[in-house]
Amino acid sequence: MREFLVRTSHKPRPLPAGRWALTQRWNDLLFAHWPIPVVLMESLLPEWLEADTYQGSAWLGAVPFWLDRIKVRGVPSMPGLRNFPDLNFRTYVRDRFTRTPGIFCFSVDSSNFFAVAAARAIYHLPYKLAEMYLEQRSEREFAFYSRRRFSRSEVIFKARYRGLGPTQKTAEIRPGSFEYYFSERNCLFSTNRSGQPIRANLHHVSWPLEEAEAEIERNDLARAIGIEMPKKEPVLHYSRRLAVYVWPAELVRPALAGRPVTVAATPM
Repeated sequence: MREFLVRTSHKPRPLPAGRWALTQRWNDLLFAHWPIPVVLMESLLPEWLEADTYQGSAWLGAVPFWLDRIKVRGVPSMPGLRNFPDLNFRTYVRDRFTRTPGIFCFSVDSSNFFAVAAARAIYHLPYKLAEMYLEQRSEREFAFYSRRRFSRSEVIFKARYRGLGPTQKTAEIRPGSFEYYFSERNCLFSTNRSGQPIRANLHHVSWPLEEAEAEIERNDLARAIGIEMPKKEPVLHYSRRLAVYVWPAELVRPALAGRPVTVAATPM
């Protein structure tokens, strides 16, 4: 795999300190979000995290997609990591030390054994091995299926979804909108083996979002963490693709901050 070129963006962003550890491209994502009472959400989080809210609610998100253009800095490309589907089940939080907004994953299902092993070992993310497929039905229409392996109870996510194309609402993500709330998140939070809070910083340009339609035929993800999914229709978005840089995991400390720069970087 060739090295990614770097270009500047018209929309500058703070660049994390140090050097990125890996980069990848996320493709054909469905964002399906449900509102959850804050008290219920915080009962599921580590004590050093608090729920970040929008319109008075915490939010659960199911995000199926597929990855490609995976590159680990300083490591030759590995055939087993070329592309594969993924499913993360997440919420939006702030850590109580720095008040930094980020993402907390309750589970990340993947069909790739190497990705599962590496993400658990390096980033301490709750990766689960799953049987998965993502079938493209048309340019922006997909069928996704995931069944978790080695699970005490059956955990299945099955959906069909399609992007509806850009609209004026999603063309520019503005502060105060729901799109800004869930997409402007530049770190992943987790806990290492010693029980210490850690985060992995992310860097990417603004998400190219579209409105979406979806039929979610089965969703066991909430039940797997001990709660029931709300009896409401989810808020839906689709994104075609986005290149993402990931920094090494680091301890969460009050002194951590992004280093301002005048350009943003993204793979070509």
